[in-house]
Amino acid sequence: MIDWRHWHNEPYLVGGLIFLGWLYAILTGPLRSRLEPGAPYPVRQAAEFYAALLIFYLAVGSPLDQAGERFLLSAHMVQHQLLMYPAAVLFLLGLPGWLVRPVTAARALRGPLWLFTRPVVTGGLFVLTFSVWHLPALYDWALQDKVVHVVEHLMFFGVALLYWWPLLSPSREFPPISYAGQMLYVVVVVIGMTPVFAFITFSTDILYPTYEFAPRIIAGFSPANDQILAGALMKIVGMSVALTAFAMSFYRWYRSSHETEHQPISSSPV
Repeated sequence: MIDWRHWHNEPYLVGGLIFLGWLYAILTGPLRSRLEPGAPYPVRQAAEFYAALLIFYLAVGSPLDQAGERFLLSAHMVQHQLLMYPAAVLFLLGLPGWLVRPVTAARALRGPLWLFTRPVVTGGLFVLTFSVWHLPALYDWALQDKVVHVVEHLMFFGVALLYWWPLLSPSREFPPISYAGQMLYVVVVVIGMTPVFAFITFSTDILYPTYEFAPRIIAGFSPANDQILAGALMKIVGMSVALTAFAMSFYRWYRSSHETEHQPISSSPV
């Protein structure tokens, strides 16, 4: 059974999150005047950044991790959704432009950053990484090997940051793409994620042995039902997030077009 008192306290997890929180506090606090003289403390963005760290910990450090690793594919899918959507989105929203500028403006990094912020690359890596890790051999390997499991989750979070960059970039050097491009981007990625959803949801076989032979912690909830629920969660959450992103991009595009149309035309001096 799941031990709901089981919270991970491994040094690499807790220590890593504390280090990120400390580094953010130092850069936005005592060192802020050096990075961006006169900039106020980013209260809202700090709240978003620390919320991202908290959600990351809840995803991989709470009893949800035990449920997903040993018992339920659907619980594991919830972990992935938390890492790829709220955690990654809030992490990017929490970064002021001046905080990332020393990296994004570095001449030596311009080429790699340009490549890895192109929508075709970010979207492609997101879909490819997520799909490949759901191959039965790789997925079950991660469930049996703790180190591999950590690598899997870090890769999901990393490619999620790349995926959201064309929409939420805080960088002046590598800004978000156009609103029309954003709408097309999220639609194409949703289409790209459809095969892995169909593979999990409509498979007549139990794809992952760990869950096939796991103890049933919910009476009457079979491995087949668990697998269908996991696939449905993948699609429903992914679609909901994509539709929200699409709607926000559409609204911003409409608002910017409306404001441009109604700007007063300055008269030429006589």
